Amino acid sequence: MKIKFIGAAGTVTGSKTLIESNGIRLLIDCGLFQGIKPLRELNWEPLPVLASTIDYVLLTHGHLDHCGWLPRLVNQGFRGKIFCTSPTMEITKLILVDSAKIQEEDAKKANEENCSKHEIAEPLYTVEEAKKVFPFFSVIQSEKIFEFDTGIKAIFTPAGHIIGACSISLFLEGKTLVFSGDLGRDNDVLLYPPMKPKTADLVFLESTYGDRLHPDTDPKLELEDYINNAFRKGGTVIIPSFAVERAQSIMYLLWELKKERRIPDIPYIVDSPMGVGAFEVFFNNTHWHKLSLADCQTMSKMFVINSDYEETLAAINNQGAKVVIAASGMITGGRVLSYLENYIGIPDATIIIVGYQAEGTRGRKLIEGAKDIKIFGAYYKVRAKIVEINSLSAHGDQADLLDWLSDLEKKPHKIFLVHGEHTAADELRIKIRERYGINCSIPLMGQEFEF
Repeated sequence: MKIKFIGAAGTVTGSKTLIESNGIRLLIDCGLFQGIKPLRELNWEPLPVLASTIDYVLLTHGHLDHCGWLPRLVNQGFRGKIFCTSPTMEITKLILVDSAKIQEEDAKKANEENCSKHEIAEPLYTVEEAKKVFPFFSVIQSEKIFEFDTGIKAIFTPAGHIIGACSISLFLEGKTLVFSGDLGRDNDVLLYPPMKPKTADLVFLESTYGDRLHPDTDPKLELEDYINNAFRKGGTVIIPSFAVERAQSIMYLLWELKKERRIPDIPYIVDSPMGVGAFEVFFNNTHWHKLSLADCQTMSKMFVINSDYEETLAAINNQGAKVVIAASGMITGGRVLSYLENYIGIPDATIIIVGYQAEGTRGRKLIEGAKDIKIFGAYYKVRAKIVEINSLSAHGDQADLLDWLSDLEKKPHKIFLVHGEHTAADELRIKIRERYGINCSIPLMGQEFEF
């Protein structure tokens, strides 16, 4: 058996792990690289093996850094099956089309404004290419073992994080390989706690927050304070957020605050080309989260949903106080850039960062105190108030990651720490060795192991 790390090794994006066994090749996740330019440039490179030789892709969940390279995979010849849960399939379809639209819009804008370093800016993939992925999806039911090739079985178990997200246990060659995917938190606002593995020979554990603990603060109270402070100044609040699940968590808290009359009666806007589609994922999959269908429907009525870019421009030009939730969560692209173009230089505006910000992203630069920020080839002075709510993160912290290993009946042969920056992974490695006495490896990009 060969295992090759071709993404999310030493970084938190581009998740791709290649497994080769008895002539079968499969990928666990197929994500997009985000953040610093050397990583983003990897998105344009082919895989180290021919895409046509990959038989299966198993998706842990539908975030862009786990599914966003699928159109390139199909474009390069993949003709196998993509296994995932039903909500993950729904989310992935939305995410891929949204990603393609953003790339097409950004390329068009770069060409019109002549702000690209290339003679002609091109999208990584188009909407048409994104839709070519859809026929390859094969939906599986979580918590049930299924055999998808001779002698190869798997089971998907809920992992929290976002709706439909799962850890994957893979059974082959008499071994059990457990891939955590991205793990959520035990006390998530909307989602149930992750299920813990019982047995594993090899574990592939995310380490995004391997070096820190989330603060024991009340995100609802923090939101209340930031919104009311902005309202008193007549300023706009902008919350960059992933359009599925994180956006709904924030909406839920805002809905509760509004019902309790703790925040003002101003426009609350969700701005995403996905629009109603993101809500429908929640409506269609109520058994995956804590809200009833009635609550989902009532909550959604509080918000204005902007799907068309003309609606975005109208919201931007409305100078009155408002709260805007806009993708993308790490400010790497999407509608939030149009808002920041217009509001980042206004002292009365407030930008609330609510999720993990990868190295090199605009979100990371803002929370690290950047004085100016580059958007569409131009630099803008940062005069808006930049704040962060760490307790709204969708990722488990160091304590959550350690606890996820606590039900293993015997020590695994090895734990690979992936999907984390080096410092975070190394601190988690030390903690795992101290608590469980298990050896951990922090693989490098492109590194291969044989078992």
